[in-house]
Amino acid sequence: MATFLYRLGRLAFRRRWYVALIWVTLLALAGAGAASAGKSTDNFSIPGTEAQRAFDLLEQRNPEMKADAATARIVFKAPEGQRIDEGRNKQAVEDVVHALRGPQLAGVANPFTTQAVSKKDGRTAYASVTYKVKANELTDETRDNLKAAPEAGRAAGLTVETGGSALQAMPQSGSTEIIGIAVSAVVLLITFGSLVAAGLPLLTAIIGVGIGVSSITALAAALDLGNNTATLATMIGLAVGIDYALFIVSRYRAEIAEGREREEAAGRAVGTAGSAVVFAGLTVVIALAGLAVVNIPMLTKMGMAAAFTVALAVLIALTLIPALLGFAGRQVLARKVRKGKAVPAGDEKPNMGTRWSRFVLRRPVMVLLVGVLGLGAIAVPAGSLVLGLPDEGSQPVNTTQRKAYDLMSEGFGPGLNGPLLLAVDTKDSKNPQGAADAVVKTVQGLDDVAAVVPGRFNEAHDTTTITVVPKSKPSGEQTEKLVHDIRAARADVEAKTDAKVLVTGTTAVNIDVSQKLNDALLPYLALVVGLAFLLLMVVFRSVLVPLKAALGFLLSVVAALGAVVAVFQWGWLSGVFGVEETGPIMSMMPIFMVGVVFGLAMDYEVFLVTRMREAYVHGERPGQAVVTGFRHGARVVTAAAVIMISVFAGFIGSSEPMIKMIGFGLAIAVFFDAFVVRMAIVPAVLALLGERAWWLPKWLERALPNVDVEGEQLQKHLAPAAERPEDREPARV
Repeated sequence: MATFLYRLGRLAFRRRWYVALIWVTLLALAGAGAASAGKSTDNFSIPGTEAQRAFDLLEQRNPEMKADAATARIVFKAPEGQRIDEGRNKQAVEDVVHALRGPQLAGVANPFTTQAVSKKDGRTAYASVTYKVKANELTDETRDNLKAAPEAGRAAGLTVETGGSALQAMPQSGSTEIIGIAVSAVVLLITFGSLVAAGLPLLTAIIGVGIGVSSITALAAALDLGNNTATLATMIGLAVGIDYALFIVSRYRAEIAEGREREEAAGRAVGTAGSAVVFAGLTVVIALAGLAVVNIPMLTKMGMAAAFTVALAVLIALTLIPALLGFAGRQVLARKVRKGKAVPAGDEKPNMGTRWSRFVLRRPVMVLLVGVLGLGAIAVPAGSLVLGLPDEGSQPVNTTQRKAYDLMSEGFGPGLNGPLLLAVDTKDSKNPQGAADAVVKTVQGLDDVAAVVPGRFNEAHDTTTITVVPKSKPSGEQTEKLVHDIRAARADVEAKTDAKVLVTGTTAVNIDVSQKLNDALLPYLALVVGLAFLLLMVVFRSVLVPLKAALGFLLSVVAALGAVVAVFQWGWLSGVFGVEETGPIMSMMPIFMVGVVFGLAMDYEVFLVTRMREAYVHGERPGQAVVTGFRHGARVVTAAAVIMISVFAGFIGSSEPMIKMIGFGLAIAVFFDAFVVRMAIVPAVLALLGERAWWLPKWLERALPNVDVEGEQLQKHLAPAAERPEDREPARV
């Protein structure tokens, strides 16, 4: 592989105008596709769950009900000492109800007709609004009407707030995302000492993300891609795009420093560092594509879209970077090198990486214990992990959705914010009405039930719905227990009446999704770690190095989950990170972190240990190989980690709780993995293993393909080839 990539790098360097033109054309085409694309339908489904089967049943038997259509709830509260259903206040509420209009509106339930007035003090009421289409199919005119209608009530002195799926909008990332990119630029400038060299990784990463996100936007309608898909692809694409380019540019500069011609240096950089980029990218792609095993279409599409941007980042690093290096000339070198003030190789003082690695080699047991025990302590909160999906109660306190949620909780109890919907199939029942009454009676006898409201039968009189209002909030453990209690208690009713009862609704969907993700976590972990273990065994020609890499990853990801629980569930330092509401950790967080963090963690493992493997193969002793790896790789890996952390941390400013949590989780996980696991635990373990670290059974060595990541075969191939004048471009510096 190294030889092939070497030739590819030289070809891209020579044909740089063509390569640059191809990538610019792809960017323009993707941008044009995105500009002309329609809106995504964003169909959310959870195959194999009871909540989804209930939705499918209602869609089939009672399509006019439109169970998955957009809804809204306008909550009114009268001033202190007044009732909402009297005089001017009542007229103001009706004015708001009458102001709701438009072709997509299905209906508005007048609170005074439906008796949706709080019994405690009569100050609060709510109007339920239903639409004919899904939330993401609402037009701007419909949303504007929903936002403007409450103004009539506010003008009359009422508190009026709106919640519901009809208000769903694209998440806003905030200014911190720009700050993250700015930090990356500063780190690159410090690392390279050249504005041009610092700009190349940023430029290529932005091109890659531009192509990736534009392609995702262009295909969003056709593939039903959700709003968060492009955001996550941007997050991961920027991070790996900058890192992959950083490693190749750094290796190119090292080759130039050894006196090689520019084209030859580009070829060698792509052949060596490019090999590491390919395998690092493969681990990330495997981890992200592996999310498909969970069988939640939304998560699968998010993973595939992110994997696509990672694949683009790899291709750009292998082709566009050497092409741009051809344009850059000597400007890619540090200023002191360009002016001939660089220190000769033999006179250089040991850098920080060298000094640190020698320290670890002298005290491997101490470093190993401090690293493992430190991460173990941070991981302790993960034992209290409570999973759930965010609802409007987790929105920032200044949003109208959160204010509406709080008003409903105060006036009617928290359970009304997330009622359960029972779909009762009476097709095989001899007495459909009797079956529905039996279900109502059974559910009323369960704990944590505030109210049970029977619905109407469909036209065929074979399906009805029953609304169950819990006493507890939608994300509470008591509500989850109630869902399980209903499903356990229905057996007697079904046996006596031949009816079938399915529990659904947004709250039940969240519970089913959480359970499905929990069930898929271990199989997914085994699949991803197993495939990556085999891949790393091929790369490093070792059994213990991949094993150590996998165990180190598990330690860093559990520690990261502990930090997420401490901040987002327990509330530690919540104000620092802008977490306004603590609660359960998003259900997909553990499995998503396993996928993404594993792929990114293997990046640093491949980049750092490949240098060690290269030195070991070329004759150095194991301890000296560790020092060599750190001397050449520690500075670049440190810069790459800081860049990735800053990019992920930039998304902590998002208005979307899921994006905020993922940004924090990925940033802290990269910090733990890069600076504790790869920089401390890895060299300590390698120091203790010595020669055994690179042990591989003879039979396995013969069975595994030799991909030559360390470039040993490339070195043999280049000995005569490097001297052929026809194979290299004259230096133009």
